[in-house]
Amino acid sequence: MRRARKMKVAALLMAGSMALAACASDETGGGSSGGGGEGGGSDELRIGLAFDTGGRGDRSFNDAAVAGLDAAIEEHGGEFQDLSPNADGSNRADLLTQLADEGYNPIIAVGFAYGEVIGDVVEQYPDTTFAIIDSSAEEIGADNLTGLLFSEEQGSFLAGVAAALKSETSHIGFVGGVETPLIQKFEAGYVAGAQAVNPQITIDRQYISPAGDFSGFNAPDRGLLVAQGMYEGGADIVYHAAGGSGLGVFQAAAAAGARAIGVDSDQYQTVDDPALQAVILTSMLKRVDTAVSSFIDSYVDESVEGGSDIVYNLEQDGVGLSTSGGFIDDIQDQIDDYRQQIVDGEIEVPTTP
Repeated sequence: MRRARKMKVAALLMAGSMALAACASDETGGGSSGGGGEGGGSDELRIGLAFDTGGRGDRSFNDAAVAGLDAAIEEHGGEFQDLSPNADGSNRADLLTQLADEGYNPIIAVGFAYGEVIGDVVEQYPDTTFAIIDSSAEEIGADNLTGLLFSEEQGSFLAGVAAALKSETSHIGFVGGVETPLIQKFEAGYVAGAQAVNPQITIDRQYISPAGDFSGFNAPDRGLLVAQGMYEGGADIVYHAAGGSGLGVFQAAAAAGARAIGVDSDQYQTVDDPALQAVILTSMLKRVDTAVSSFIDSYVDESVEGGSDIVYNLEQDGVGLSTSGGFIDDIQDQIDDYRQQIVDGEIEVPTTP
């Protein structure tokens, strides 16, 4: 009989910032596994997941991938192993190689940073199916690799619309984790959306760490300081695209009696502190969970198209805004109008600041 072990994301939601620090270790993680499935080849389904910086428990990007893995294991059975990079991310290729050597297939690399190394790895394992989130398989040119991409700028545009409509000071902010082209897509869309509502709005923008330094995705204390400066400067809503560092942004918002916007997951649901929930206006949803579970589905039914990219955008509900808390209910019609204009091609959202 099929046994499916469903990882409990709720168990990751320990109270306060100490939980994030404890869960978001940069050390290589131990594996977890579920029972074998039955039918459709699921007896042999062994999924490997290599996390981005911050690992399991970041309540954002990585945990969205966990949710997708949960769904796939629940549906198909099988077992899994997940690993996290070390502090400087220098062992990313080793993580992928370890999973392949141990027979995991498919293997999913969570995050664009794997794009620098995955081409060499997949070449060594032509019989293993790989996917990478936020990097293009078409550019890498490997037949056993699929790229899972998102139109982050489109969802961020709507976050900017919400911020501009809700701001009482006409002054908002953006905190990026690491200054890379990917995170600049979030910034570009957010700025464009806010300016579409209010061309005169003031928008503070700052990154926690420069390109190449991925610590900015797992530094809540630094996220707090950056956001604190923005709130003290007059911003009343700050949007973060900073992974685990976003917890610090929420803490700064709570201390300032202001608002913040989360990213990737519905962070109103993943942050279990009521004081922090109260300040999360909305979250820009990046459906990494959908991408992961759908990719595993396609692997099980043997419909994976290697060497290609799958792009999740507004039209596919691959990105969007959460409504938890009801804080944007009164402006939902305006948000929906802008969404439709993007889907219809009337608004072309920029991807660079």
